[in-house]
Amino acid sequence: MIPMVDLKTQYKLLQTEIDAALASVLTKCRFILGPNVESFESEAAAHLGAEYAISCASGTDALHIALRALDIKPGDEIITTAFTFAATAEAISYVGAKPVFVDIDPKTFNIDPALIPAAVTAKTKALLPVHLFGQPANMPALQELAEKHSLHIIEDCAQSFGASIQNRMTGTFGDLGCFSFFPSKNLGCFGDGGMLSTNSEQLAQRIKLYRNHGSEEQYHHTVVGYNSRLDEIQAAVLRIKLKHIERFNEQRRHIAEKYTELLAETPVKTPHTDNIGKHVYHQYTVLLPKELQRAKVIEYLQTDGIASAIYYPIPLHQQQAFATTDAEQQLPVSEETAQRCLSLPIFPEMTDAQINQVCERLTQALTR
Repeated sequence: MIPMVDLKTQYKLLQTEIDAALASVLTKCRFILGPNVESFESEAAAHLGAEYAISCASGTDALHIALRALDIKPGDEIITTAFTFAATAEAISYVGAKPVFVDIDPKTFNIDPALIPAAVTAKTKALLPVHLFGQPANMPALQELAEKHSLHIIEDCAQSFGASIQNRMTGTFGDLGCFSFFPSKNLGCFGDGGMLSTNSEQLAQRIKLYRNHGSEEQYHHTVVGYNSRLDEIQAAVLRIKLKHIERFNEQRRHIAEKYTELLAETPVKTPHTDNIGKHVYHQYTVLLPKELQRAKVIEYLQTDGIASAIYYPIPLHQQQAFATTDAEQQLPVSEETAQRCLSLPIFPEMTDAQINQVCERLTQALTR
């Protein structure tokens, strides 16, 4: 059996450190906004090269709070990608704003900067790019567009912790970076967790207010906020995993290189790489040939105990939840990618033997 992600093996590797950290938290019985949260925020900010890192309860909350912190209001428009998880657009809807979907670059699967100017209106307030699957979006181009049109940038870094462009980490290009620590992420905790990064002291203070019921001082509420706090147990786990994240990401790159090498002679399109963005391969996602039935490939892999997944089968502009944004909109690259994409197992502890098995079975499926 080869799963999409093997959290049990990673836990066994770090078990001594993690168990000791958890025991310390349980002994002290300080579970909310305690010393591990404070230390993790400081360590994460230093790792990213950001002035501030403020934790919260989930990646979705991070996006929601980012929009509130930038004072995005009902009727405002936020330009984003349709080829992403629903949380990206959900957060926009939470504040009453409208997600405006733009098609993706066929190589990177990230939002195509060349298509953004046509989507900008007088109501546009921000760009919300997603660093999908760990591949950095074209931030230099997006920064240029944001400056030209006086727009904010919120980076969705849910899948890109440790990814960079010319040695600058994702989450430090925009006004705010939003991270998820869902267990399967490159940096994952033992439940839900999230974080925002920023270089603005003013935004950092607003985020701290919003995550804690709008309160700096107990029972004094400056704004209507939320209950969105990372707990000490999750912070303790994240502090340990943060020490290993660069090694884990390098192992993911090794696995991706091996995959690409072994699949080079097949008709599948492997992930795009360049010398600008440093991919961290949260997912290793290929495009199957148009004529191939994806369901049969998945079934064939399953017969050998090999997991696979479709991220994402329906672009957001075609989802019922967002149908009111532009019911007639067509985004051909997103739509075709959704029909052909398939993600293969990838996790830092994956062995060469497992990689070989996946590639051998996939190659067989392509020629049946």
